[in-house]
Amino acid sequence: MTPEERRQGDLKGRGEVVDTGGEKLATLATKGKKLGKIVGGIMVLLTVALLFNPFVIIGAGERGVVLNFGAVQETVLDEGLHLRVPIMQKIVRMDVKVQKAQTGAESVSRDLQEAHSTIAVNYHVSPSKANWVYQNLGKDYKERIIDPTVQEVVKAITARYTAVELITQREKVRHEIKSLLKERLIAYNIIIDDFSIVNFSFSKQFTQAIEAKQAAEQLALKAQRDLERVKIEAEQKITQARAEAEALKLQKENVTPELVKLRQIEAALKAIEKWNGQLPRVTASAVPFIDVKSYEQ
Repeated sequence: MTPEERRQGDLKGRGEVVDTGGEKLATLATKGKKLGKIVGGIMVLLTVALLFNPFVIIGAGERGVVLNFGAVQETVLDEGLHLRVPIMQKIVRMDVKVQKAQTGAESVSRDLQEAHSTIAVNYHVSPSKANWVYQNLGKDYKERIIDPTVQEVVKAITARYTAVELITQREKVRHEIKSLLKERLIAYNIIIDDFSIVNFSFSKQFTQAIEAKQAAEQLALKAQRDLERVKIEAEQKITQARAEAEALKLQKENVTPELVKLRQIEAALKAIEKWNGQLPRVTASAVPFIDVKSYEQ
């Protein structure tokens, strides 16, 4: 093969290599365009999802109120993940957990004594009626419904009792207030879980009068106890005196001449036992002696 032919062969070989590389580059460019379109589509979808947010999560102790262009729907969403229609639907979360409300209440007792009380209420919204509560009461239902109702119920029940009865019958008063409060609030789909009277207080004058009365009762009770103690002690003394008199009477009835002689003999024998055999030293001429024979008769 001549040198020229060899050069032509080399050129042809080089031309084939160049052509093959161009086709590969074209193929890669086509695939790159397709991949770019796919990535672009995904980005668009993510952007749309972020802008319109078609998903909503309802947390524990919550319910979702569905609004279609602002209109409350009958559907209430439970806890978990839900799909909504963007733009058209809005989901409002309502708390249905047990909550505590503490408020002060002013009232007047049956005997016209001013009563100041602190009331604690545990309550929750009926989960299935969360949409009704939102539609009719809104989210500030505590200030609009619960607090005024507590005030009204406390005044109504307190007026049935005197101030002293409010103190002495506190548990009964609490039960009546709780029952009436349940009855009133269930109409608003609010459920009362518990109720307690944290504190009951009255005017300073009434408190002082109660303290004075209690002090007088304590003094009267002490005086009565002392009187009873004196009576018991007197009865004990009388009983003891009677017993001693009865004993003396029995002893007197049992004393006979024979018993007297027996006691004299016993005394003489004891004297003989104690005698040491020596006559007593006396100045008189007469010698004392004991006539034992007189006791033998």
